[in-house]
Amino acid sequence: MVHQMDICRHCGSSDLMKYGIAPNGKQKYRCRTCGRQSREYPSSTAYSTERKEEILRAYQERSSLRGLERTFGVARSTVISWLKKSPAAASANRDTHSSSSARSNHDHARTG
Repeated sequence: MVHQMDICRHCGSSDLMKYGIAPNGKQKYRCRTCGRQSREYPSSTAYSTERKEEILRAYQERSSLRGLERTFGVARSTVISWLKKSPAAASANRDTHSSSSARSNHDHARTG
């Protein structure tokens, strides 16, 4: 069954025109009102929840951001944004930084 988009998912206008074919074979459309592009039945490219949790768990087990990038193929900036959004990961990250700063203060006091 061939389905044509009826309305723009961005602005709600019905003034759409065909705008080519995407590499995955889906029909692309362009809204004449807002000028934005969309395609039929867009699929999500986000990481699954399980994969995201696996990567964050590896980070909490002391893997470096560059190590995660090499191992899992995920960008460092993506992991950093997940850490900012995740309260559990953020609290674990704060604990790590507070203990390391306490350690460096202790080391500095011994040498001085």
